[in-house]
Amino acid sequence: MKIVVCVKYVPDTAIKMKIAGNGKAVDLTGVAFVVNPYDEFAVEEALKIKEKLGGEVIVVGAGAETATQGLRTCLAMGADSAVLVNDPALENADSFVIGKVLAKVCRTLTPDLVLFGKHAIGVDNGQVPSVVAEELDMPQVSVVTKLDLADGTFRAERDIEGAQEVVEGTLPAVVTAQKGLNTPRLASLKGIMAAKKKTITVQTPADLGIAADDLKPRVAVELITMPPSRPPGKILKGDVAETVPQLVKLLHEEAKVI
Repeated sequence: MKIVVCVKYVPDTAIKMKIAGNGKAVDLTGVAFVVNPYDEFAVEEALKIKEKLGGEVIVVGAGAETATQGLRTCLAMGADSAVLVNDPALENADSFVIGKVLAKVCRTLTPDLVLFGKHAIGVDNGQVPSVVAEELDMPQVSVVTKLDLADGTFRAERDIEGAQEVVEGTLPAVVTAQKGLNTPRLASLKGIMAAKKKTITVQTPADLGIAADDLKPRVAVELITMPPSRPPGKILKGDVAETVPQLVKLLHEEAKVI
């Protein structure tokens, strides 16, 4: 069983966001980066499958050289090897470009299963797995909370509004992980030391036959703004018989929700 996990190195969710001077990007000066939290569920699931069925786990990333730090984290968790498609242009690439690049790598690795987190924090669009699935002509199941593999088939469960959906199909397939699929393990000291000896293969888009013009984004960011500040809330004090009519009036005339 060969499992590829596509991961992204993203700004830490604990940081305070600042907008760059051009108004079109986030200022990442001095910002700490981490493995995308949803991708950690994907890595953990790959490791659990390997422990149960055997095989190997390969983590794949695309971006600047700093992304190798995120790949090392995955190797310390227990992944066997990693591949980085290194090009600074990929840091600002759109979902279509990233998906095409990752699909090129996956095609050379011929995996039985490709795992992603349900989306990368920051962009939150969840489009890259669909691009990869389309490029590889594989079935895809998104936001999976339980996954079982047996005899070249998969059974995935996903939560939908008011119910649970079960999807079955054949491998190879693309699956995206949702919170609740598992609890990602922490890298042990032994794992961290072992990760230093594991291989990270660095490739360029040119190595994959991708021309520079194909890395140009098809989506442009025109403006980024912070959400408008919320007006202060109102507290109604007094007897219920007096405050309830006031509340109804405010909901009707100011909030306009009734």
